[in-house]
Amino acid sequence: MSLSPLVETFVLHFGEMGGRWGVNRTVGQIYALLFLSDRPMNADEVVEALGISRSNVSMGLKELESWRLVKKKHLPRDRRDYFETPADVWDILRILAEERRKREIDPTLSMLRDVLMEPPATAQDAFAQTRMRDMHEMIELLTDWAEDVKRLSDTDIRNLLMLGSKVVKLLQVKSALVGMGRADSTPSGGA
Repeated sequence: MSLSPLVETFVLHFGEMGGRWGVNRTVGQIYALLFLSDRPMNADEVVEALGISRSNVSMGLKELESWRLVKKKHLPRDRRDYFETPADVWDILRILAEERRKREIDPTLSMLRDVLMEPPATAQDAFAQTRMRDMHEMIELLTDWAEDVKRLSDTDIRNLLMLGSKVVKLLQVKSALVGMGRADSTPSGGA
């Protein structure tokens, strides 16, 4: 199975990006190939398409399964495992956000909670805890916001993202009103 130049460009790019995202090149390439495939693929097809070893494909598929970015599928009268990615890009975004939170954010919040419970032994520790408390509050605020966003429909998430600079302008108007002593006022047209 040879890849078209279009597909090959995407697959190679995802392989390069894999290292920046914390996965190896092979995992990025496998994911990109499955994402663009119009049908589930088995491991042998992935090996043939990418020209990588069967063991690397097996390990890559296991890693992608652990991230919930690929699912096994069984086809009638075929004992092999087939793999596919979720079809909806918004579902993929939700999965990635949740998995990154579980792997990166939750352990950091847990560590911060633990160290903030300790009485500071020195002035330097007190200063450090103040900085860590600020970090903890910021991460919790972002995590709470992300949980709220996760519950939105795809359309609502898209609309939220499309607001872009309009939100910045609204916040600037609010800041200007607060500066003028009119904190309870809203711009004409409501907010």
